[in-house]
Amino acid sequence: MGRVESACATLAAIRENSPLVHNMTNIVVANTTANALLAIGASPAMVDSPEEAPELARVAGALVVNVGTVTPLQAEAMKLATAAAHKAGRPWALDPVAVGALTFRTKLANELLENKPSVIRGNASEIMALAGQGSGGKGVDSTDSSEAALAGAIELAKRTGAVVVVSGPVDFITDGTRTAEVANGDAMMPYVTGLGCTATALIGATLAVCDDPFYAAIHAMVYLGVVGEITAKTTEGPASLQQDIINGLYYLSGDHIKETARVEMHETVV
Repeated sequence: MGRVESACATLAAIRENSPLVHNMTNIVVANTTANALLAIGASPAMVDSPEEAPELARVAGALVVNVGTVTPLQAEAMKLATAAAHKAGRPWALDPVAVGALTFRTKLANELLENKPSVIRGNASEIMALAGQGSGGKGVDSTDSSEAALAGAIELAKRTGAVVVVSGPVDFITDGTRTAEVANGDAMMPYVTGLGCTATALIGATLAVCDDPFYAAIHAMVYLGVVGEITAKTTEGPASLQQDIINGLYYLSGDHIKETARVEMHETVV
């Protein structure tokens, strides 16, 4: 099955199975990411208490951990939930928001790596900081290019065993051996808060139905990139683009993917 066809098959599997995606995310994006998951066909649960999160993590189709507005109590819950997911063999994704720029979350993200995430997705500065090659960006915004972060992403993938996704005008996805580029999206998308977090949430949905985290990550980035690219052509501006992307995920079809997706794959050169 080709890369575009497999993305279509994963989309169909999400809609057929409606996987439960456990989200421990930040207050800025909780509503957006829940709606994005519902729109694409998944079933979101937003549970972040230490008492409940480990229990849900053991049975959910996938867990998504986003440290964007993390508190000490949530940090405790994230450690417990990721440990529970790892022990139960459940896939989980880490979104290291503003790692490198702030000390508490940087320490937390590195501790969470011990519980073996399936996928790590961040912007270039976040990935470089997590790889020990930079000090982070400007808050949640990257000050580095996705191309500049690729070497760090490869090293991070090899060190952690996770698939690493670097978001940018071109998204890079690597497992340390294979690398893919997804060149979809639109220049308006960075003006909508939380679309990177939405990408990680969608990775949760694809992880729940796709056995290979490398392809799961590619497919999620394709879905968001294709929808963003299509909807940006007719939207009125960033505010409506956010809403239109949710609608676009609901109406996303295999034909849209086949007509619009731009994916290149190659062996990693080290």
